[in-house]
Amino acid sequence: MLFDLDGTLVHHVNPRVLQMLEFLDDCSHRGGRLVARFRLARRSRSAAQRAPKLLVHKAIHKVRRKSVDQMLEPCETMRCVLERLRAEGVTLGVVSNGLGRGYGHDVLETFDLRKYFSAAVFREDVARGKPWPDSIITALHGIGRELRRTDVIWYVGDQRKDIAAAQAASQVIGQAVRPFALGARAALGAVEARLSPAQIMWSAADFERAVQTVFAPEGIEPSLIDPLPAPLL
Repeated sequence: MLFDLDGTLVHHVNPRVLQMLEFLDDCSHRGGRLVARFRLARRSRSAAQRAPKLLVHKAIHKVRRKSVDQMLEPCETMRCVLERLRAEGVTLGVVSNGLGRGYGHDVLETFDLRKYFSAAVFREDVARGKPWPDSIITALHGIGRELRRTDVIWYVGDQRKDIAAAQAASQVIGQAVRPFALGARAALGAVEARLSPAQIMWSAADFERAVQTVFAPEGIEPSLIDPLPAPLL
């Protein structure tokens, strides 16, 4: 199972900061697509061969003055989810459009989250961030074993780009990456993608209940959400 970071596992103390970061990230993506159109004639230098410059991301972190523990707080409900999934033997990974150096790795260390994840992929680790599928595919390749056809893959994120990235990754690997929308922004993407209502979670508590339902012992009355396959990855 793969998770987004900002807005999913951790929350910004000032929500406007997250909104600004997501807006700038979206602008960076749109700008990248525009530039790519003018580079189609230079196919010999593929995007996968070039290291991303990430000027916007680096500028944001360069002017940052606060430490991550002053800016963010972990979602304790999602921490409980991670504990349950780890106890059930589910392989976990984190996928973020944020920089790892100077931010993402600090977040995982500061809030004691690194221990849950077999793979952690940040923006500088791939040529293209979400909604492109690169980071999800990289995480799947970095979990420590080969992907099996029987694996059930979930991806949890709070933005429309998370839904799009999971669907794009499904097409690339030829295997379903089941996206779960967490919150209103991702829910819009889920509706546009015509996902099952069972894949729309309005809060972390909803997702926790979904996980509990999947792993409920026999004889326990399940919740009212649609039945879902247990995540193996």
